[in-house]
Amino acid sequence: MPSAARKSQERDRASMEPPPADDYAKERYGVLPLIQSQEKSDRVLVRINDLTVEKTDEVVWVRGRIHTSRAKGKQCFLVLRQQQFNVQALVAVGDHASKQMVKFAANINKESIVDVEGVVRKVHQKIGGCTQQDVELHVQRIYVISLAEPRLPLQLDDAVRAEVEGEEEGRATVNQDTRLDNRVIDLRTCTSQAVFHLQSGICQLFRETLIHKGFVEIQTPKIISAPSEGGANVFTISYFKSSAYLAQSPQLYKQMCICADFEKVFCIGPVFRAEDSNTHRHLTEFVGLDIEMAFNYHYHEVVDEIADTLVQIFKGLQERFQTEILTVNKQFPCEPFKFLEPTLRLEYREALAMLREAGVEMGDEDDLRYIHIVGM
Repeated sequence: MPSAARKSQERDRASMEPPPADDYAKERYGVLPLIQSQEKSDRVLVRINDLTVEKTDEVVWVRGRIHTSRAKGKQCFLVLRQQQFNVQALVAVGDHASKQMVKFAANINKESIVDVEGVVRKVHQKIGGCTQQDVELHVQRIYVISLAEPRLPLQLDDAVRAEVEGEEEGRATVNQDTRLDNRVIDLRTCTSQAVFHLQSGICQLFRETLIHKGFVEIQTPKIISAPSEGGANVFTISYFKSSAYLAQSPQLYKQMCICADFEKVFCIGPVFRAEDSNTHRHLTEFVGLDIEMAFNYHYHEVVDEIADTLVQIFKGLQERFQTEILTVNKQFPCEPFKFLEPTLRLEYREALAMLREAGVEMGDEDDLRYIHIVGM
């Protein structure tokens, strides 16, 4: 942590009033020292997404960020967030919490990281706005681990609001420049968290499916001595006293493995293309999911493997990542994705016939372009 940021955080910690000497709950709340490595703790922290009705009446410790806080009389409602999951926590004056403790909790800056000990209670009415809608935490202890700045450059609630909703209701949204200038905060939103979990899930499902099929994962060089694929522009870089290139594809190395009797290989890794284009189908850098395999009699053996792999990925996303898909859909509404099992296959002449029936002029030797594929 830079010294200026450290000093600022230390000032913020010092600015929070210490508990009064006569406060019966003074040991149950406060701001912990910045360095916590002087002693080890056997405290077990429970994940917020694991807080369910099955844990009712259990005393648990949770670490999360203060998403929102709302004080009302002798109680304070907090929403604790951990990645894309959140839960309501109640701090109320009683045996475990004093009036000063409630005030302390209400004054903790948003996005601060806190440790909370509380009793899991089942609620009679679902809590809207929280992923854990059937339970809440009744707080017994609360300690600030990392105190956030009092003013943030963007509010997370604004950052996850759908643009259509913001326009119709006149509520604030966050533009792309502000997001990129404050990317660390923007990545905390439930939508960003879900997107990255989905990206990870696709790679996981791709890997699991192919390993189950007998493929071997390989890692290939990304700094190479010659362009690796025709038809794609290449980035040239300085390599000591000579030049080298960023790999456009792992194609050469995959083919080497097949010739070396690996039979089936796959690779997950970055791909670099020096294509100066403004379309969403031309990226200078992306993650490639590549396979290579030997076939015995007909290239349809490869087509079969690719088709089934895609189907397994789509099914896995629907079965194992439904929460993430729904989270993204809240901000970016779209129709549920659909696919056929087995995958639809068209021969080239069938595709040409469909396009010609739709009024597209196509010669027998013409290449199918993206607009044609979408049209079909």
